[in-house]
Amino acid sequence: MKYLYLFLICPLFAFSQSKIVEAEQLIAKKQFSKAEQVMITYVAQNPNDLKGIELLGDTYGHQKKWDNAITNYKKLVDTKPDIANYHYKYGGALGMKALSVNKLKAVGIIGDVKEAFLKAAELDPKHIDTRWALVELYMQLPGIIGGSKSKSLKYANELENLSKVDGYLAKGYIYEYDNEPELAEKYYKLAIKEGGSLTCYEKLTTLYENQKQPQKAIANIQEAQDKHKRNALHYQIGKVAAEYNIELTKGEECLHTYIKNYSAADGVPKAWANYRLAQIYKHKKNKIEALKYIDLAIAELPDIKPFKEEKKTIQKL
Repeated sequence: MKYLYLFLICPLFAFSQSKIVEAEQLIAKKQFSKAEQVMITYVAQNPNDLKGIELLGDTYGHQKKWDNAITNYKKLVDTKPDIANYHYKYGGALGMKALSVNKLKAVGIIGDVKEAFLKAAELDPKHIDTRWALVELYMQLPGIIGGSKSKSLKYANELENLSKVDGYLAKGYIYEYDNEPELAEKYYKLAIKEGGSLTCYEKLTTLYENQKQPQKAIANIQEAQDKHKRNALHYQIGKVAAEYNIELTKGEECLHTYIKNYSAADGVPKAWANYRLAQIYKHKKNKIEALKYIDLAIAELPDIKPFKEEKKTIQKL
């Protein structure tokens, strides 16, 4: 009888697992609405399946349906209060809701956000994402409702003990947020030296752009390109060159390379590369080439306002 029972429930188990896998695959493909529908049906049939509830919450979160995400993550927290990641996701959804409502309502939510993140950190001393959330939370909150640079640095230090790269990036973020660019630069450079990922390079590039230091930005992007060989970085060099009217020949060459080797994985549509080329030719006072490339940009993405405005500027040359 025992084996007959197992035989009968195995097909149900396999069906359940297939729906979980289907939803995970849809989420990976960013088909969040379809994943939501799969999981709504699944959770209705399996109301106590925590993995299903979590995935349903994830589908809502990806679609910025914060109330629905909060409801599902709260079920997880209530059912298994000792799982750090449940508290982290619950706090994250609450935090995103706080950003989407007026300041008065947000103040009433922040306490629950902080409580959830702190609980997750307490439950799992190695939970990196939670510590990142606390670094950002304490920096972004006004002091009157609990913001604290010293607390933010405390969690950045905890991150550094878990992962030097994350710790350096967190400290770079803190000092950049606090308008201390030299210290931010120091820690972003340490992150590049320690890990050297594209994310590390991107943080330093963004700092240089925000500080109006385009030469440093281009040099940093070029270093990233030499290491990672990513076509997308050709566009980034061209973008900085076009925006700041510097190293125009280098920018032009990089943008042509980007267009030649373009694939959807590069992220930025070719239209934007043509727009940047138009800007470069405008800087070079080459009206014919500038018009050629701005027309290519508009033909591909006709509703982009900056493209139309750029054409008017070029026509006045």
